[in-house]
Amino acid sequence: MNKTSYNKNHKQVLDTILGRIKGVEPGKMFGFPAYYIEGRLFACVYGDGVGVKVPESLARKLLEKEHVVPFQPMGKPRMREWVQLNRSRSSDYERDEDVFAASVKHVSSLNKKAGTGPANRRTDERQ
Repeated sequence: MNKTSYNKNHKQVLDTILGRIKGVEPGKMFGFPAYYIEGRLFACVYGDGVGVKVPESLARKLLEKEHVVPFQPMGKPRMREWVQLNRSRSSDYERDEDVFAASVKHVSSLNKKAGTGPANRRTDERQ
């Protein structure tokens, strides 16, 4: 799969997993399926995997796992709080429910710290 596409099966599984979390809204990020909490991006289906924003300490631990790499969409530089989970079978993302929950908690806490929320949502990412 090339870098400008995404795995539609991954999206279907994530729609189910993330749809169970209160407040999660599906959307788009640069044309890719994405997931938001309180108007802030926390996960994105991209290429062969799923980019997820987590606390930096968790990102470091996750990067020790074989199926996790730095999330670098469109060749962007590595980001401290973003990792890409690469599962060959879409259903295996069920194993990462704790990572998604940690992501939602982390991104929600950033909203509280920064005083931001849905009113500050970037509409271009939501189209």
